[in-house]
Amino acid sequence: MPDSPASVSRRRLLGTAGAAGAAALVVGGAAGAAGGAAVREGPDPLSSVGSGSVPFHGTHQAGIVQPAQAHGHLVAFDLVPQADRKAAAALLRRWSDAAAEMTQGRVPQGDESGVALDAGPSSLTITFGFGHSFFDRTGLTAKRPTALDPLPAFTADALDAKRSNGDLWVQIGADDALVAFHALRLLQKLAVGTAKPRWQMNGFNRTPGATEQPMTGRNLMGQIDGTNNPKPSDANFSTRVFVPEDRSGADAWMAGGSYAVFRRIRMLLDSWDNLSLERQERVIGRRKSDGAPLSGGTESTRADLNKVGPDGVLAIAGDAHIRVASAATNRGAAMLRRAFSYHDGFLDDGAPDAGLLFIAWQADPLKGFTPVQRKLDRGDGLSRFLRHEASGLFAVPGGCEPGEYVGQRLLEG
Repeated sequence: MPDSPASVSRRRLLGTAGAAGAAALVVGGAAGAAGGAAVREGPDPLSSVGSGSVPFHGTHQAGIVQPAQAHGHLVAFDLVPQADRKAAAALLRRWSDAAAEMTQGRVPQGDESGVALDAGPSSLTITFGFGHSFFDRTGLTAKRPTALDPLPAFTADALDAKRSNGDLWVQIGADDALVAFHALRLLQKLAVGTAKPRWQMNGFNRTPGATEQPMTGRNLMGQIDGTNNPKPSDANFSTRVFVPEDRSGADAWMAGGSYAVFRRIRMLLDSWDNLSLERQERVIGRRKSDGAPLSGGTESTRADLNKVGPDGVLAIAGDAHIRVASAATNRGAAMLRRAFSYHDGFLDDGAPDAGLLFIAWQADPLKGFTPVQRKLDRGDGLSRFLRHEASGLFAVPGGCEPGEYVGQRLLEG
């Protein structure tokens, strides 16, 4: 039986075009020998980066527990005035159907853009969430979870309302930039007439394979970032990150889901770079070279918050970031951090507009992000080098099975 358009892989489609007439792929006479050399007799096997794939369907949405990819897009949408619950449901079905195809390296029905035709899935994940305002817009306020109540104000916040919140939220990640852009562009086109972009931000991480061995990533301050993230092997990982599967009540539709806190955090890199290495390490509480806590050991060694040096001073300062953010000093509060760095050029004073697109995943933000951020807000030495410029909280429902769409239990329940 012939393949349907939706089932043809990106690379197979390119290979088919080459077999039908490879010369037609060389556009313009100026392509010359270089263009001719680029036409192959058949597609080469995908590299390890291109061949990685993450299933779209499942108990949980993809893009939560998987390592953050090399390229990311975060985008929030607002429903247009005439869009109702039925229109929102139709949009989530279109989005889910397209995401299921793209994450497996296939061309979604009706997509003729050609942006990612010659690429594999590249570990693409697409994750959907609902903002607080979505429930007002769709008449579903009775099903809005208490955990989605707006985050409290923090003294260090300098938030831009136009780049915060939103009715719908999408997180896109891929290890190839064109694959990530293609997903972003197609979802935006599928939303026309139902929702329009409210804000959109682009991020990046180190490319897989760029280091001799897998290791924790670094942020734009040069610090190893993510050492103490909860691990799926932890006994309490699921209860910290995901809403229980047996959830009941008005928000039972969130069973298997999670809550994403988004923060755009600009790093004051000029000020940070002027600090000595010793001072930077004291602010963080870890060695910059290998991420080991200043109390000794290796990156994975548990920080000894009580250790005192020969001079009688705490090895890890009282306002060191890892002390203030530690679960041990926050009654066990923890969250799964999954971030992207960003650089959007330079400000008028020449300072880089760069930092972290911070995303924290938790079963309940009132027990995860909020208490930790309150403490950081009061006494974190790192806060002097950060500016929180945008924020959002989104309910990310559990995954869906083939034939279903994300959010179906909410919109049709």
